Amino acid sequence: MSESVFADRIVQNLLDTDFYKLTMMQAVLHNYPNVEVEWEFRCRNSEDLRPYLAEIRYQIERLAELSLSPDQLGFLERISFMKPDFLRFLGLFRFNLRYVHTGIENGELFIRLRGPWLHVILFEVPMLAIVSEVRNRYRYQTVILEQAREQLYRKFDWLTANASVEELSELQVADFGTRRRFSYRVQEEVVTVLKHDFPGRFVGTSNVHLARELDMKPLGTMAHEWIMAHQQLGPRLIDSQIAALDCWVREYRGLLGIALTDCITTDAFLGDFDLYFAKLFDGLRHDSGDPVQWAEKAIAHYHKLGIEPMSKTLVFSDSLSLPKALEIFRALRGRINVSFGIGTNLTCDIPGVEPMSIVLKMTACNGQPVAKISDEAGKTHCTDPNFVAYLRHVFKVPALPSKE
Repeated sequence: MSESVFADRIVQNLLDTDFYKLTMMQAVLHNYPNVEVEWEFRCRNSEDLRPYLAEIRYQIERLAELSLSPDQLGFLERISFMKPDFLRFLGLFRFNLRYVHTGIENGELFIRLRGPWLHVILFEVPMLAIVSEVRNRYRYQTVILEQAREQLYRKFDWLTANASVEELSELQVADFGTRRRFSYRVQEEVVTVLKHDFPGRFVGTSNVHLARELDMKPLGTMAHEWIMAHQQLGPRLIDSQIAALDCWVREYRGLLGIALTDCITTDAFLGDFDLYFAKLFDGLRHDSGDPVQWAEKAIAHYHKLGIEPMSKTLVFSDSLSLPKALEIFRALRGRINVSFGIGTNLTCDIPGVEPMSIVLKMTACNGQPVAKISDEAGKTHCTDPNFVAYLRHVFKVPALPSKE
């Protein structure tokens, strides 16, 4: 009998999320416990999700039933930088549905979050996973687990045929596919197969639950929201990225040292990423724009600061596939360390299935707008165009030629 890829309950425990949500949540608890934020859902490919509203609401409501078990807390306790006060807080944490607003507006599904950052931060990843799986359940009812498994092995065959043994021994790949996965069961199968059979170096997953279940290291540091929030938390807007990085350093004391560069474009980020931060952080993460051009900027920046690039790591996580990862790896091999976090192309790549392009992004902090400009047209996210214009002016970021 064919094995179903769907379960009645989509998100079954609190650890079914990306690790960086927990690392940021701890930093929020210690530094910004009373900050209020707003978030907004966007479907970038303009798909009509209105027919799924009732089921999406039902699955979101079931999040309120979740709590951490003693065994799950025990797993987190073994992570050296997870502090006792944060773990006690997590042990008491429950999703509070009063911060969630869903419905139909202007002919589209809307999902908004409003409330304390500390209490809404964990909604993002499970909500996106819910939207993705509910939609897939309706559109692709006949998909079976074997299709996802066979597709993954075809990718392994391609990689083995196109990469040398030496290249495979250095090619580091991680699973970053929770939020836009086809379903939980597909991601579970994909990560299990990657752990046992990936021909390169499979270094772990961002999914905390799967890391625990499969005895792997959970991966992740910070997301755009951390830097975006500081646009309204720091003393001056021009110093917001510096404030975000400095707060992170004080929280983690040299651990979790991969910084995200494209919140206000990489050029603006590197202007703030001076010798102090470049020495303290282990490397940088790419999430928009041309990856090799971005890497060349990073390498040149390290050289300018007198830092040997081979002592640092670049993590790539923007719409990757194994062929694209291999291409980037070859372009940079021997010049700087690289690692690849692959998401949708691993956990929602099934023949005949069109993956979704969905995001749930912070739009306001303490009642004031925040923005992500990015290195790529179409990835700018803000509900206030005047604030985007002001942000560009302050950081001297020209408007991109394509319409955003």
